[in-house]
Amino acid sequence: MKNNKKINEVIGVDLGGTGIKAGRIKNEIIEAHLMCPTPETDKAEVVINSIVDLIKQLIQPGTQAIGIGVPSVVDVEKGIVYDVVNIPSWKEVHLKDQLEGVFDIPVYINNDANCFAIGEKIYGVGKNFENFVGLTLGTGAGSGIIQNGRLLKDANCGSGEFGIIPYLDSDYEHYCSGMLFKALGKDGGELYDEAIAGNEEAQRVFDDLGYHLAQMVKVIVAAIDPQMIVMGGSVAKSFPLFEKRMREGIQDFVFTNSIKNLKIVVSEMENPAIFGAAALCY
Repeated sequence: MKNNKKINEVIGVDLGGTGIKAGRIKNEIIEAHLMCPTPETDKAEVVINSIVDLIKQLIQPGTQAIGIGVPSVVDVEKGIVYDVVNIPSWKEVHLKDQLEGVFDIPVYINNDANCFAIGEKIYGVGKNFENFVGLTLGTGAGSGIIQNGRLLKDANCGSGEFGIIPYLDSDYEHYCSGMLFKALGKDGGELYDEAIAGNEEAQRVFDDLGYHLAQMVKVIVAAIDPQMIVMGGSVAKSFPLFEKRMREGIQDFVFTNSIKNLKIVVSEMENPAIFGAAALCY
């Protein structure tokens, strides 16, 4: 299964709790992509079969590898997936071995937040940066760390989970993602529309989000001191509404040069989940 050719055609698969997305990427362009609902089942093999079916529709003789992003902890070396969020049947799935047995090409698997970070390095705004953090802000908050141009290797696929660090009466994820809106009984999309329309109460929610994000950014800078933080996910789309308050909130950080030199940007990738998974192949 060794492949010494230059990698230029791969398949990226994003496994979500409600949907599975897959795409064939050649020379940084998605040539074809498909999606299907994630089966609601207590049988792990049914979900695996859905992944296999999508890949079979996309794979070609020139496809060289498959990358898969999952919302869970992964044994990256062995390709074993544990306790997938919103897929109760996936307690321990030896996904790499099963898929390599079907397709006979290399399969790489990692946490979806790590995929976002390496996707930005291979395909996105991180191409020219050696040290940065990819921060996903959606239903929750996740992150991946790029150090010296590569995804940070760790013991248990758990590094960079800044969202679970205790903060106030909960954790950063509770205050820095869609969980903040949910706790207020609000819909993030509706709040965004109201704030854009000039609703001051809605704007205050995004100001609060910016303040809390500033506190998490300072934790990230203290731990990693990156060149850049790139944000993605549904909440990141409201960046113009919380950016000012967030940038104000980081100015009191003790190491002024770290803040002065830090770039904070929003991902420009379309289909970042597919590109992120595909980037694992590199």
